[in-house]
Amino acid sequence: MSGDPEPRYLLRRITPTEWVINDQRFPANDPRHVVACVYEFAETEVEVVWVRDLPLAMRYSNAFEVLADVERMHAPNRTNRATRPVPIPSLPPLLAN
Repeated sequence: MSGDPEPRYLLRRITPTEWVINDQRFPANDPRHVVACVYEFAETEVEVVWVRDLPLAMRYSNAFEVLADVERMHAPNRTNRATRPVPIPSLPPLLAN
């Protein structure tokens, strides 16, 4: 028993120059199962066609960077920066004697 849960996202190679990223949360016959299609654009560059509406780049160095970005985007400990900062009460300055 390893204790590691199954990864939510899986990078699958389809051809020597094409990959898909699947969301394991959905069954294979569900349209939400495919997150992105990744194509080798050049030897050191891949291009991404996002099937889901994600605010991520369209070009990366390799397919593993695309997967890492998707995982970071959906990490449970990711903070929402769209909210206003929490105000922290301050104390008045000390009076000098």
